[in-house]
Amino acid sequence: MTFKTFAVAGSAMALALTGAAPAFAQAPAAAAPAAAAAPAVTHGAPVPGLCIVSVENAIGASTVGKFVNTRLQQLVAQVNAELNAEKTSIDTDAKALDGQRTTLDQNTLEQRAAALQVRANALQRKAQQRDQEIQATEQKAVNRVGTEMEPLIRQAYQAKQCSILINRNSIILGNPASDITPAVVTALNAKITQFTFDRERLDQAAPAAAAAARK
Repeated sequence: MTFKTFAVAGSAMALALTGAAPAFAQAPAAAAPAAAAAPAVTHGAPVPGLCIVSVENAIGASTVGKFVNTRLQQLVAQVNAELNAEKTSIDTDAKALDGQRTTLDQNTLEQRAAALQVRANALQRKAQQRDQEIQATEQKAVNRVGTEMEPLIRQAYQAKQCSILINRNSIILGNPASDITPAVVTALNAKITQFTFDRERLDQAAPAAAAAARK
């Protein structure tokens, strides 16, 4: 079973870097206009044997899903603190060099400017790698939750005596009485609430993969 990654607030890091003065500050999202209240719907009788489920909503509503969300936000904050520290150092040195333009000879000025650009380029690459690591971490964590949840979906399916199970996100409307998502969430909360995970390290994974390929 394939589980689509659910949205994690803050997992998309603002890592736009420009020259020797990278900017990591993420602009606050514009407030969404208030959605109009959906009109009440009168459902027909549930179709016997037909059930619906939303894997994404089950993950997002579960205790372990909320834990994963919080942990990912912590990892993003750690990454941004690391990158911002390097950015601040480059910004400070760039400002100092700019103040020395009238006192340094052209050759020395160009050499120091080039060294700053090398550092900025390295920071750009690190920021891109960290973003990939956060995405890999999120996917791995969600897959773990999905693995824990898959047998629970089967159990809920059998308990409700379903004969067909449809992804709730692929239909427009459905009778809530046919939805086994709440039962899956309850079972998942009873099974697991959290687990330990850290940021994936792609700089360590690449040499290990290369070494394995040489064997």
